Amino acid sequence: MSDDKTKNESEATRSNFIRDIIDEDLESGKHDFIVTRFPPEPNGYLHIGHAKSILLNFGIAQDYEGRCHLRFDDTNPLAEDTEYVESIKQDVAWLGCDWGEHLYFASDYFERMYDLAVQLIKDGKAYVDSLSTEEIREYRGTLGEPGKPSPYRDRSVEENLDLFERMRAGEFEDGEHVLRAKIDMANPNMLMRDPLLYRIRHATHHRTGDDWCIYPMYDYAHCLEDAFEGVTHSLCTLEFENNRELYDWVIEATEVECQPRQIEFARLNLNYTVMSKRKLRRLVEAGHVSGWDDPRLPTISALRRRGVPPGAIHQFIDMVGVARANSVVDVQMLEYAIRDHLNMRAPRVMAVLDPLKVTITNYPEGQTEWLPADYYPHDVPKEGTREVPFGRELYIDRSDFMENPPKSFWRLGPGREVRLRYGYFITCDEVVKDDDGQIVELLCSYDPETKGGDAPDGRNPKGTIHWVSAEHSLPAEVRVYDRLFSIDLPESDPDRDYTEFLNPKSLVVIQNARVEPSLKDDDAGTRYQFEREGYFWQDPEDSSPDKLVYNRIVALRDTWAKKEAQMKKEQEKKRQEKAKKEVEKAKKEKKSSQKDRRPSKRPASYYRDKAREENPELAARLERYQDEYDLQYDDADLLSGELALAEFYEAAIETYDKLQTVASWLVNEMLPELGEREIESVSDIDVEPAEVAKLIEAFDNERITNQISREVFGKMLETGKDPETIIDEEGLERITDTSELEGLVEGVIADNPDEVERYRGGKKALLGFFIGQVMQASKGTADPQIARQIIQQKLEE
Repeated sequence: MSDDKTKNESEATRSNFIRDIIDEDLESGKHDFIVTRFPPEPNGYLHIGHAKSILLNFGIAQDYEGRCHLRFDDTNPLAEDTEYVESIKQDVAWLGCDWGEHLYFASDYFERMYDLAVQLIKDGKAYVDSLSTEEIREYRGTLGEPGKPSPYRDRSVEENLDLFERMRAGEFEDGEHVLRAKIDMANPNMLMRDPLLYRIRHATHHRTGDDWCIYPMYDYAHCLEDAFEGVTHSLCTLEFENNRELYDWVIEATEVECQPRQIEFARLNLNYTVMSKRKLRRLVEAGHVSGWDDPRLPTISALRRRGVPPGAIHQFIDMVGVARANSVVDVQMLEYAIRDHLNMRAPRVMAVLDPLKVTITNYPEGQTEWLPADYYPHDVPKEGTREVPFGRELYIDRSDFMENPPKSFWRLGPGREVRLRYGYFITCDEVVKDDDGQIVELLCSYDPETKGGDAPDGRNPKGTIHWVSAEHSLPAEVRVYDRLFSIDLPESDPDRDYTEFLNPKSLVVIQNARVEPSLKDDDAGTRYQFEREGYFWQDPEDSSPDKLVYNRIVALRDTWAKKEAQMKKEQEKKRQEKAKKEVEKAKKEKKSSQKDRRPSKRPASYYRDKAREENPELAARLERYQDEYDLQYDDADLLSGELALAEFYEAAIETYDKLQTVASWLVNEMLPELGEREIESVSDIDVEPAEVAKLIEAFDNERITNQISREVFGKMLETGKDPETIIDEEGLERITDTSELEGLVEGVIADNPDEVERYRGGKKALLGFFIGQVMQASKGTADPQIARQIIQQKLEE
């Protein structure tokens, strides 16, 4: 596709509700200069979902001749790191977005935010609250009942100022006090019921060090950052729609000069993958993939390593468009955009992935011809040719020959004639096999009058196949990447872990491929079409002049269409069989409830939503878990989908009140361990919530690793013992002794010399692999942070 076509199609998709709003603001005179921003939290690697926000914000700024800021929302020192800052900058720049001098950090404004908080206290709009987290939650009320004011809500301005200053000075422990906005404890939007503005967190910040021990909450900081920078339109995804009222309140209450407008749009979700940072991290740390840049992942660094050009991402995002409702985008659209972008840009060359030797018996021995071949046979005006060597011995792809071909097979077979691309017509005369009966060579003859692919007598073979010279072709390793998961929604089954659906053929490594000699001078930045195979480029990490390694960027056509059709057919068959069995069971047991069991094709989230529609108590919990408990949506969704699970969670946090920690552990560790067990009441889990809470506390206090916490839970189910007894009896406490860990690390390094060499050669993403190996060697008890430091130290020696 030409650049003009790309531009025209892009322009055609740019009309959307966000641009309509901006146009109205410009026409009314509300703004005369547009400022947007991309505000990632530096707590992980960006994925293609973030690319939508990046290109939307920077694209709008460019089209309206405004500017876009890159700003890091670094208000949580426990999760952030300079490593993520640098990776995000690289990703944004790779996508072609230039922030120029407008690089900012939330931490740049900590002093200004603090001063505004002090002013809110003076204005009677904020107060220091000394309730515990549990008490704050109880006082906040429910969706159907208003909250009640904290007994500390009417503290004097002087007392609030004194306490807030002492909070900053570090006099108090984490959680001892918080600063809250004084708004309305009866507001129907529970987020507005005196939300938290600051919390105490004694942790070292990656930029400010130990200068601060109180940090602003996201909802307080984010809108102020926008205002300080003069942002006119603050674009965010739909999960922040409920936060807009608080966004506007903070802007108005602090009386900042700039008043940005928050606008929400649908986030980008893809099938056949997972988009959660937490779940992606698990894939990396468990060794399911080689690192954050493994080409099977949806991270931007992985797409870059795979060879996807940034222009294809632009084209894909334009195709997706900007909408108000969330949906799942078919990955075929991304694959189409990549193919379409590369089709007219990638030069064609020949490569044989599964070589089968062909000897041209009537071709002179020792002779080599160099035949002209176009890099762009589909685009005649485009310059670019090379010469390919033709000789007596060639390689063709094994799939291009069949000993007993059906009528529909138009390629090479005994007695059949085919055209060699850019070469001659050849006919297979004899098949050579080894002692095991495997075909090892074809003896063929060629027609010297058909050079270039045309015959004087006008005959025209139906088959044309690619080939390379056996003498002159170059050996290469080819990595054929496919979709990471074998089903379109790997998170849809609540009874199975998403890793169970990993596609075992998502990576096929071909060690003995052969490529034409023109690739000897490949500058390692060119994306090629291997004719009839797909689009490829040299792996930027592992390829070298001594060892060519090519990644498949995308296949020439959608190889999954038939797979999906067959899979859906099999799923439907299973669904019908299951439905039939359920009906028979219902008749036999005369239980009508069995007639309404879940059909397998609907995602589990559908049933959680349906349960909340039918049970207002569950719906209220979903709201409370997000608004009051500040849980991540995925955790809140899972915990509020069944009453028994919600009650178990709430009983557990009565013992250990780290709300998000308990929620995450139950969702990520307990539920997978329970497997297909039906939970109709709390007692069905077979362990007391209080004991599970003690186990989570041991993990959270770093006495045991996360892996061990799950193992202990399994033993609690089996034995009925409490977690402390199991930990003590089996010696499962976290290993923090450096000498013991050094021994484990040295053993792992000694066992993996190839990976060590690749790491020292620049493949830093292998660090996750070594950490995983150490964790396996220690049976999950090694302290991962200390192990990480030792591994890095040993590998740099």
